[in-house]
Amino acid sequence: MRMKARATMVALVPTLLFAAVGCSTTHTPATGKAPDPKGSAGSASAAPGAPAPSAVATGAAAPKTGGSRLERSALAQGDLPGYQISAQGKNPGAPDGQPQADRKACQPLADIMGDKPDPSARETLSRGVGSQKQVGLAVSASVSSYSESDAKALIARLKAAVAACGTGFSATVGKQTGAYREVRPVDYRAGGDESASWTMTAAAQGVSAQVHLVVVREGDTVVRLTALNVAAAAQQKAQVPQEVADKQLEKIQKVQRTG
Repeated sequence: MRMKARATMVALVPTLLFAAVGCSTTHTPATGKAPDPKGSAGSASAAPGAPAPSAVATGAAAPKTGGSRLERSALAQGDLPGYQISAQGKNPGAPDGQPQADRKACQPLADIMGDKPDPSARETLSRGVGSQKQVGLAVSASVSSYSESDAKALIARLKAAVAACGTGFSATVGKQTGAYREVRPVDYRAGGDESASWTMTAAAQGVSAQVHLVVVREGDTVVRLTALNVAAAAQQKAQVPQEVADKQLEKIQKVQRTG
């Protein structure tokens, strides 16, 4: 029953994490050898109670590394030693669209957990980032293109929503509803032009887990980073790994410099 509840809870946190949880809990092989430091795409196993990994999460499809400005900005396999990067191949069980909050003031926090950070995003590319260092850590990283004015407005709305929604809210996407409580701003060295960072506790069927979100604006590009520990209780603090945030911002800044 607890395994089922944990799977339900995972389904109620950001839909982007469906890609991440499938490749998030790499275990050291029985031979005692350490995980491939380059993040071998074929070495990850599914988290307990998490949705089964998709073909993308198991390495059958790698993220595109060329093409548009946004594609060149997104994380790719090999960018982060100790992590497995998968293209966004969302689990079939993941609901589509933007979650709807039960409180208007909290809608920006619900939106950020949908397919794109908010309705004004022009294009969004997402990646699952599976840690080979921390068992159970599921991370998602997305990059979205905006007009610069819309990107600035998004950060302002998120900061206001975090301040207004400390007691929590509920959000529904498809037929799934999640409860999010203890919304708290947290300090995080995100870089970029401006950022917002907060944690909240997602709960379903008696199981809860802390989620950490970081949203960064770099010019007209918005980075959304989300972390959840799917193998631990709510007492286990989730945090977006600093090296993931740093590498993602580094790629965006490089693309913006070179065009």
